[in-house]
Amino acid sequence: MEIDKSSNLLETPVQYLKGVGPRRAKAFDSIEMKTLKDLIYYFPRKYLDRTTVHTIDSVTIDSQVNLIGIVKSVSLRKMRTGQFLTAKLHDDTGSINLMWFKGVDYIKDSLKDGETIAVHGKINEYKGNFQIAHPEYDKLNDNEIALSTGFVIPVYPLTEELKKAGLTSRNMRKIIYQALNSLGNINDHFTKAQLDDFELCSLNEAMRNIHCPNNIEELRLATNRLKFDEHFFLQLLLALRKKKISEKRFNTIAFKTEIYNQIIKNLNFELTKSQKNVLKEIVEDFLLEKPMNRMLQGDVGCGKTIVSILASSIVVDNDYQVAIMAPTDILAKQLYKNFTHNFEDTGIKCDLLVGSLKSKEKKETLERISNGDSIVIVGTHALFQKDVLFKNLGLVIIDEQHRFGVNQRKDLLKKCTVPNLLAMTATPIPRTLAITYNGDMDLSIIDELPKNRPDIFTSQIEKNNLKTAYDFIIEKSKNNEQSIIVYPLIEETETQDLEAALQSYVKLKDTVFAEYKVGLIHGKLNSDEKNEIMHKFINNEIQILVSTTVIEVGIDNPNASVILINNCERFGLSQIHQLRGRVGRGSLTSYCILCSDSESDNTKQRLSILCNTRNGFEIADEDLKLRGPGEFFGERQSGFIKFRIADLVTDGPIIRFARKKAFEIVDKDENLENSENKLIHDRFNSDYLKLFLNTTVFI
Repeated sequence: MEIDKSSNLLETPVQYLKGVGPRRAKAFDSIEMKTLKDLIYYFPRKYLDRTTVHTIDSVTIDSQVNLIGIVKSVSLRKMRTGQFLTAKLHDDTGSINLMWFKGVDYIKDSLKDGETIAVHGKINEYKGNFQIAHPEYDKLNDNEIALSTGFVIPVYPLTEELKKAGLTSRNMRKIIYQALNSLGNINDHFTKAQLDDFELCSLNEAMRNIHCPNNIEELRLATNRLKFDEHFFLQLLLALRKKKISEKRFNTIAFKTEIYNQIIKNLNFELTKSQKNVLKEIVEDFLLEKPMNRMLQGDVGCGKTIVSILASSIVVDNDYQVAIMAPTDILAKQLYKNFTHNFEDTGIKCDLLVGSLKSKEKKETLERISNGDSIVIVGTHALFQKDVLFKNLGLVIIDEQHRFGVNQRKDLLKKCTVPNLLAMTATPIPRTLAITYNGDMDLSIIDELPKNRPDIFTSQIEKNNLKTAYDFIIEKSKNNEQSIIVYPLIEETETQDLEAALQSYVKLKDTVFAEYKVGLIHGKLNSDEKNEIMHKFINNEIQILVSTTVIEVGIDNPNASVILINNCERFGLSQIHQLRGRVGRGSLTSYCILCSDSESDNTKQRLSILCNTRNGFEIADEDLKLRGPGEFFGERQSGFIKFRIADLVTDGPIIRFARKKAFEIVDKDENLENSENKLIHDRFNSDYLKLFLNTTVFI
């Protein structure tokens, strides 16, 4: 069947291309490549620079070369373990041996004396003669286009299904080249003026040069354009969402300072410059006639809590209530203690709403919230239940926000008179990832630690040195300091991991630490059991706490000075950094001991990063490079958006530029109705909206 040029060529089924047919079409279908459009968006995984053709007399040992010549003396030879194929390649300057040990039957039938071929491979030496083993080659006879020489050569990813259908990277190059020729000019979704403003090449140029670049510069421009497209349309979605959030107008919140100044006066420390900057951003949000929708990101121990308390004081001084939501009872109680302490001289009533409250306590608390006697309410997910009615809620603060779903946040915001949101996380997320995960929120960062924070010394040991670590813990216990010993727990082997933690606990409790009070906490315990153990640890009734990663969030014990993390090769860097932050909460010099027997160079590199810096953002950047965005938060994000060519790890400048341009367009034309944005609107709705909405990128 001929390709119908009058139809929408992009939607033409792949099978109608020459060289595809039903069998290969089925293989393409297995990777959701059904049309010519799918085919041309199947980008290479890497490139080979073959823009320079060498002469045979110029080659040197171990060099990668591109040669063109006439093949002679094709010969199949026997050896003890099988057979191999030899040939000679001649050009005007000399000759060189070619050798194949695999696929010889196919090559023997394909390669004939007298043919002109292009060869690529590495030069080696055998018995004083130069040769190329297993060279790639393309025939140049019969006016066949030299797709493998004189160009930057694309190498395509090949699944098993594609390989079984007889497809190679060379076949793919030819099929895609044919598809591009069939399509003619590929229409753009940006106007000429927009392309000039963005400093991008056209989509037609980009598509041709991503598959068939003549040189490295063409490839760079094409790659930049196609990366920009993916980031732009994602940021466009975020801009549209943010615009929708902010389109309704509300009363402003004035910067009243009576309660604010009282809290500042009672502090025994000075706010950092970074904390002051964040508070300035929050105050500016309050003065706008749209609700605040801000993400506060900060390293472990950077002082996010006091910022949230001071932000709350401004809202309270405007006669609004504040709700603070934490992921666990333990963390909620700690926050409640902090808020109560800071508000105690102001006459502001703080309350606690958690699932463990007795019926009578809960009823009385709900009454105080509904009649406005309780002004600052700290709680867990219990806060967004239907029976919780606020009198005049003006600010929602969510701690460790990535632990709550979008719907939970929405349910709580619905209870607001003015739906201001301040979401906080102690997981330092690289900026490029933050503006993708939370791109419809304004971002504030606290990137410095208070001056009075003690050092946390981090070191690596192997398992055969554990006794040294245990002796150190005993020494600290004698000084009335507390320690935490962590064992990994991951979903795939949860039962076995928990068993290992239990066995270690029993052994340590009965032998190494027999003279001390040892406790155990893990995720299989119910809420009351966990709360009891944590209460005992915080009150120094437990000196040494054995734990799984349930300890990662929720402990604020200033007397804990040592944390020993076992099998740390199984943790992400950011997760280890979070765990490390469970010590060093008070004035004590603290220690983090990383235990691993892994011989992996990657593991050693990762752990050395932790030993050399306490900067969570530096660690997060390295973690992102090593593990990728899908596993960044310590668990596999299966729904995370799969870009075709864009890369959250390396595309920082492109992401920020794409975000800037997307938000500028939406600010001027929030419905994309203007003529210059019509093509963007159509492309967004047809190709990107469904793709983006079917992911969990927005957490």
